[in-house]
This record gives sequence, structure tokens and C-alpha cells, in this order.
Amino acid sequence: MSVTTMAKKDGGDAEAAPKSKKKLIIIVAAVVLLLAGGGAFYFLGVKKGPAAAPKDVAGVVVPLEPIQINLSGEHYLRIGISLQMTTTAGAEADGGKALDASIAVFSGKTVAEVNDTKARTKLKAELLKQIRELYEKTVMDIYFTEFVTQ
Repeated sequence: MSVTTMAKKDGGDAEAAPKSKKKLIIIVAAVVLLLAGGGAFYFLGVKKGPAAAPKDVAGVVVPLEPIQINLSGEHYLRIGISLQMTTTAGAEADGGKALDASIAVFSGKTVAEVNDTKARTKLKAELLKQIRELYEKTVMDIYFTEFVTQ
């Protein structure tokens, strides 16, 4: 009896092996077809997503005339700035708005505030934020070209 049982087990395994291979071949073929279809979909551009917004590229740097700003305690700050424009901006920019924003940000500050590196960095970030809004994001950055306190 055990001989016939063994024969059935061996025969059963022999029949199960081809079925397993068939399943494996079908699964591999399905994966290959999915990958090929996805690759064709991607490379042939069947799916067009929204166009990526062009990144701003640095354009011209517009230097502005230095100005004097009254600080607290009868001190003043002589500041010169340059505007780093984007390529989408024109070659020239009216500096009046940027100079007005500079006066608004630095007026009334103490000499210690404008000379402290961390405080000056915060003031510059605040000025840049205001200038970007005023120039409708056509200014990428600002540079201090002159910064003298007395």
C-alpha cells in the first residue's frame, strides 16, 4: 500500500511541476507585457502631464544708486543695492520701488541691529520679500553693494 501511495505522490509531483511552470511563465509574461506597455506609454508620450513651469534663470543685475537712511539715535545707514532680475524681466528696472522698500525696512533701526550679522540677514530677507512682491517676482535676489553706518 505504501508503494502505491509513493507512486501517486511521485506521479502527483510530476503533474504539479508542469502546472507550476505554466503559472510562472504566465506571470512572467504578464509582468513583461505590463512593463513594456508602461515603457511605451512613458517614452511615446501618450500621457501628457501639465507643462512644467519654467524655472527662473538669472538675468541682468541692475545696480541702484546708494541712498542714506536715517537710523535711530541720529545715526544713518548708506546702503547700495543691486537687483538680480530674472530672464523674464526686462533689462532695466525702475529702482524707485526697491529704494522705497529699503527705506521702509531699515528706517528707525538701531546701529547695533543693522551691524549684527543675524539681524541684517533677517532684514535682507524681509526686504527681498517686499521687493519680489513689488516687482511681481521678476527679482530673484538682491545684493548689498554698499553698507556703511555712522
